[in-house]
Amino acid sequence: MMQNKWIRRTALTAVLVLPVLVAGCGIWNKGSKEIDPPQVELEDQQEDGAKSTLGAVDVENMEGAENITVYLQDRNGYLAPVSLPAVLGSEEEAGQRVLEMMVDNGTYANVLPEDFRAMIPQGTQVLEYEHNPETHIVKVDFSESFADYNSQDERAIVESITWALTSLPDVQGVEIYHEGERLAEMPASGMPLDQVLTREMGINLELANGVNYTNSYPVTLYFSSMTYYDEQYYVPVTRLINRSDSTVHAAMEELIAGPLNKKELISVIMPGVEVLSIEEKDGVVTIDLEDSTYASDKPAPSEMLEAVVLSLTENTDAQAVQIKLNGQTDVVDDRNQIYSKPVNKPLHVNKIKS
Repeated sequence: MMQNKWIRRTALTAVLVLPVLVAGCGIWNKGSKEIDPPQVELEDQQEDGAKSTLGAVDVENMEGAENITVYLQDRNGYLAPVSLPAVLGSEEEAGQRVLEMMVDNGTYANVLPEDFRAMIPQGTQVLEYEHNPETHIVKVDFSESFADYNSQDERAIVESITWALTSLPDVQGVEIYHEGERLAEMPASGMPLDQVLTREMGINLELANGVNYTNSYPVTLYFSSMTYYDEQYYVPVTRLINRSDSTVHAAMEELIAGPLNKKELISVIMPGVEVLSIEEKDGVVTIDLEDSTYASDKPAPSEMLEAVVLSLTENTDAQAVQIKLNGQTDVVDDRNQIYSKPVNKPLHVNKIKS
């Protein structure tokens, strides 16, 4: 759960996403498309900078392939998790492959969805990747090219690295090195790096209307967006709100209120839905939602239920969510996912075509 110490870091470096006052629409009655596994091409970076295609890889028949999550910037400027297939060697660290795939115009450029952008500066190499299983902290040493970036990308670079690595099991924090030296701050605009980087820093920061920044508190919410080819995906947004006695209740109220930027992000819950109760116990958050328009013999919208699970697990220490809808637990969504028992936090989301 986010703690108060995030304020020091964000106060110096936050670039807030200002709300766009454009009417948006909900997706309560909108079903998601099934996303077929992508076919990917790997690229080999030659010494002269030219790219040579190694050939398409049939992901469905990729022996030993597993999903890994990278964080990329979408065409609207938001960072989002993207689940991609990869084959790891027996001694290869998943975290190192994640970082290599997040290098702009790098070896894995053709693996990435075409309207998403990798944030680690072009030409960067991972010189060292060291995971301490006792502290759950990863040390990453980048090559000289890591310092070559536009200053406006600075926070997004750090957020993408931090959120991608902390999405891995047993990783809770990140330390960034440059050519063997621990960075106390980022090279271009001086974003502080002297403390271990965790998800407490937030992602895609925005300030709620009427909130005083210095007295605010962060909650992370998951809204929907669409690719250029109308594929739905989730975008995490850390919203700074007035302090509340219950962070988890406040997070759900903000999720129901919907995105501030209604032009680029889509609500996942209709505004008429109400939270009757939320209880966290033994690693499970139980939430009871009331919606007068919901019929128990009809499937519930998957976007809503998935966004609730993602948002609740992001703002608590729980790893699973039990959803009740109008007091009932026998909830099935429009993808035939059953919610009668607690649903674990997903390891990977947003399988977007490349």
